[in-house]
Amino acid sequence: MERVGTAEPVRTAKRVASKTSGTDSTTGSEARPKSKASPTAKATPKATPKAKSATPEPTPKSEAKAKPESHLAMVRRARRINRELAELYPYAHPELDFRNAFELLVATVLSAQTTDLRVNQTTPALFAAYPTPEDMAAAVPEEMEEIIRPTGFFRAKTKSLLGLSAALRDNFDGEVPGRLEDLVTLPGVGRKTANVVLGNAFGVPGITVDTHFGRLVRRWKWTDQEDPVKVEADVAAIFPKSEWTMLSHRVVFHGRRICHARKPACGACPIAPLCPSYGEGETDPEKARKLLKYEMGGRPGQRLSPPPDYPGAPAPALGAE
Repeated sequence: MERVGTAEPVRTAKRVASKTSGTDSTTGSEARPKSKASPTAKATPKATPKAKSATPEPTPKSEAKAKPESHLAMVRRARRINRELAELYPYAHPELDFRNAFELLVATVLSAQTTDLRVNQTTPALFAAYPTPEDMAAAVPEEMEEIIRPTGFFRAKTKSLLGLSAALRDNFDGEVPGRLEDLVTLPGVGRKTANVVLGNAFGVPGITVDTHFGRLVRRWKWTDQEDPVKVEADVAAIFPKSEWTMLSHRVVFHGRRICHARKPACGACPIAPLCPSYGEGETDPEKARKLLKYEMGGRPGQRLSPPPDYPGAPAPALGAE
């Protein structure tokens, strides 16, 4: 059935709201009036105040400096975060529209320095013109540039697409290879793109370290590395290999919807109790909920053709926004 208009609030978004909308039991309540002294009651003499001790009172445990988290405790917390994200985003998926490995490879290359939404709005015309590696390798550069112009850096991306298509035609019989060491030999393809293709087109587990993934795993103290290869290695050591691909989707989903780069919605985050960086963003629940994006905020997603279990509305076509 075709979805029309803005999606109704989804079950997971309701869960976010229900977790964050509670009020402090002490706020808004009226102060109890002081009881009046009985006119016949005898005045109690005030006790002589004792001299203050020179020894300072002990600091409450809540105010004491927290002990450094052990590696084992971090691993347990990280795995719990992954379980919480799995409940929050049971529909997590790659947010690029594709029908085969070649389309996913091309779309991932185009996604550099732009949004998945803009790529999804551009690829229908691209794949209609060049449905196979052989067709794309024979494209006139200027014509391809005009099609992919909305994604930005269109000249450099055209060069990469022509190069990888020619390499697939000449070196791999027109087929996308299913090994990382082969994929990274293609023009414009690095480890991130290779892991996206392997995990989602071939079922080979892989961790995709994009800007969202790197930002969140550093906020969660899973790693302090900046280099994507080192980030990938640190996170891979925490989780079983079978979790790598879906973990990547969940973390990226959370980064795009709640844990934003500039102003994370801390007050609307269901995993806030597990986050050592809680407080970097908006902590007021009402204000935080206004920062939620896509289906979490009752708005369309990024895919024009989302999976059947996606609870939000499809993205609009190019020019229909």
